[in-house]
Amino acid sequence: LARADSSMPLLTMHSQQISWTPLLVLGYLFYLLLGAMVFQLLEKQAETHFRDQFQLEKLKFLQNYTCLDRQALEQFVQVLMEAWERGVNPEGNSTNPSNWDFSNSFFFAGTVVTTIGYGNLSPSTVAGQIFCVFYALFGVPLNLAFLNQLGKGLNAHLLTFERWVQKPGRAQVQLAIFLTTGTLLFLVFPPLVFSYVEGWSYGEGFYFTFITLSTIGFGDYVVGTNPNKHYIPIYRSLTAIWIVFGLAWLALVFNVGADLMERFLQLKWHKSDLSLAEGATTKLEDEPEQPRIHIPS
Repeated sequence: LARADSSMPLLTMHSQQISWTPLLVLGYLFYLLLGAMVFQLLEKQAETHFRDQFQLEKLKFLQNYTCLDRQALEQFVQVLMEAWERGVNPEGNSTNPSNWDFSNSFFFAGTVVTTIGYGNLSPSTVAGQIFCVFYALFGVPLNLAFLNQLGKGLNAHLLTFERWVQKPGRAQVQLAIFLTTGTLLFLVFPPLVFSYVEGWSYGEGFYFTFITLSTIGFGDYVVGTNPNKHYIPIYRSLTAIWIVFGLAWLALVFNVGADLMERFLQLKWHKSDLSLAEGATTKLEDEPEQPRIHIPS
């Protein structure tokens, strides 16, 4: 008993030293650094090419229209940039549909409460900006509560991750059906629709679909913004509804993936703790018993 008790502080100390949290932090930082290096490698050269091409086009434009000087051209470019930042597409003419009709406003409200925020459209009036702040302040928690309740409904009718772990077999089939059905409804078929309506390639439509449902929302691709196309009035409203249900499904998938990763890390380091504990116990048993000095009280 004395030898067993003497090993307990050693085991506790090793359990505290070996924690997967610092390694998870290091892995997270490494993943960010890896992404930064890959994106820089893939995109920097293309950006330089487009920048040089744009400068060359401006020089050609000045050569063709000698009545203009560089300063006038730069001022016109600034006007175009301000128009784009305010949600006005420089292409087309004044007959382009409004960005703030009911359908587009409904779509914008959905991007606010879901925190997608494409960035291609934002309130320009002070009243609109203040309202947007308070609208998001109450709308984002409401959206999270709605998605949480929707996720509970999906779990109740399909499968939770714990059941999949504890009851393999039929539960695994149900999980596979859930993942397959959701992938088809939210990731595979929608790009076909967007490719047909927007004129994008399937790859561009798939990219837009995932970037939207993951709430990343870069804003480089947004539905219903091409002035050369005629959209049905409820097109963007239907897209907003699809986004809400797609968010719930993809959030559930992300939660399952995070749960899997946490369980893997905990299991891995739990095994390491057990191995270290067994090694420490074996070491104590192998050591010869030292003579003890008895001090009478």
